[in-house]
Amino acid sequence: MKVSVKYFANMRDRMGRADETVELDEGATVASLWAKVSDEPMPENTLIAVNMEYTNTEEALKDGDEVAFFPPVTGG
Repeated sequence: MKVSVKYFANMRDRMGRADETVELDEGATVASLWAKVSDEPMPENTLIAVNMEYTNTEEALKDGDEVAFFPPVTGG
């Protein structure tokens, strides 16, 4: 299956790309997607959205899903 992946803010800088399409095995989760796209652990407090709804690393993915990774939001 194929999923579309988007990286925002400093996640884009960290990954060296803004988006990509990734081929995954059926039954893949957000965690297994991250393991495929990065050699480093996911930064703590990373925000994850699948099809524009916030979720977690255990979310099962389906063909055609859009996954977005956002850095933790801070400020004041």
